[in-house]
Amino acid sequence: MTYFRKHITERVLFIVLVLFSSGCATFYQINLDFNQKFEYGELEAANKVLESNKKESEKKARFLYYNNKGVVESMLGNYEVSNEWFEKAYIFGEDYTKKAGQVAASFLINPNVLVYPGEDHEHLILLYYKALNYLKLGDRQSALVECRRLNNRLNTLSDKYKSDNKYKQDAFIHNLMGIIYEADRDFNNAFIAYRNAYNVYKDVYVEMFGVSAPEQLKKDLIRSAYLTGFATEVDFYKNEFDMQDYQPTQPESELVFFWHNGLGPVKDEWSFTFATGGYSAGFFTFTDEYGYPYIVPCTQVQANSLADLSVVRVAFPKYNERPPIFHEGHITTEGRDYSLELVENVNLIAIKTLQERMAKEITTGILRFALKKVIENQVRQEDQNLGFLVSVLNASTEKADTRNWQTIPHSIYYTRVPLHEGTNHVELTTTGSLQSKTSNFTFEVQKSEIIFHSYQSLESFVQQ
Repeated sequence: MTYFRKHITERVLFIVLVLFSSGCATFYQINLDFNQKFEYGELEAANKVLESNKKESEKKARFLYYNNKGVVESMLGNYEVSNEWFEKAYIFGEDYTKKAGQVAASFLINPNVLVYPGEDHEHLILLYYKALNYLKLGDRQSALVECRRLNNRLNTLSDKYKSDNKYKQDAFIHNLMGIIYEADRDFNNAFIAYRNAYNVYKDVYVEMFGVSAPEQLKKDLIRSAYLTGFATEVDFYKNEFDMQDYQPTQPESELVFFWHNGLGPVKDEWSFTFATGGYSAGFFTFTDEYGYPYIVPCTQVQANSLADLSVVRVAFPKYNERPPIFHEGHITTEGRDYSLELVENVNLIAIKTLQERMAKEITTGILRFALKKVIENQVRQEDQNLGFLVSVLNASTEKADTRNWQTIPHSIYYTRVPLHEGTNHVELTTTGSLQSKTSNFTFEVQKSEIIFHSYQSLESFVQQ
């Protein structure tokens, strides 16, 4: 019997160690083939990788699969197909609710057993992509539908967080809504959206992300007020921006150009070591290595078991930035330059949203690992060998959730360029400390038409 138990124990230990070695990879590393092809600009090959992994569209990270397909198809110029995938992601976000069984399992194993719900900013960005696809197709009415969806998402975000220090307002999304309304010649709603965008830049973005209102937005705000007949508002914002000499004009035709610069951050893993403290009034206290206390709600029975623990190691997610190689750009046409202005720092927004919930992540992580240790201690009392296997299993399953949308840009820039009726040749120049790059475009434009285009610079210091 002892011989049989010994060999069973060794076989189980071997299996657990194999699972541990394969389970240490981050979400980026698991999808390395796709990520590398995408980063190198091999879009057809990247799309084939996604097509060969269609089962991922039914798994726990389906939200990310949908969005990756949407991005790749859009960059390939397949805007209708792209929007079909983004619509799947949108519907998922509307329908997703956490199941109690999944949540309970995540406490005992790791958060990766849950369906990935998507970060707040990811749900906004997918609608931005969707609206931009429609604008490229010339379908403004469908783009306006996405505007209303974006507005609903912004309202939900504002209701979700009460603190002013939370990411709950998105200046870029308001700005985008203004541009879409203006393209539809709804100058009143355009003015409201531009004003909202300016207020968020001024009151939130400058302090939180170091991003101020673009000069183009200021001009758009004054122009939309002028076209709406709001003379008082025109004078107010001219004084506000010190732009008394600015005279609103309507170009013959126009290009709205979005530059997606670099690649967004990648989630990785870090760990913290905690020492157990005491129990009081339904809460157990843990202290980190720097002496900072963390209070976890628990029952008296749980507290009695937790008191046997001395040290707890817990894994948490973190973001690794992928700095873009280029840091500025401009458009040239007809001998005139138009600077691309930073309108959204996606990288900092992603980091901010994770920081905002880190206290919750830490509390949940401590409780998760503590409960696993309680089970381990109980098993050891019955069988030391089995208890050892449980301890190995606990170590192998202590893993942070490193899933995130990794094909979004690091930052978004834009400009508005006057065009003339007919053929227009436009040159994009992007510049960094190591290199510069020039790309050329040709647009056929009708009189009084506003056209939309986006360009993705994939050059980044990528995740290794």
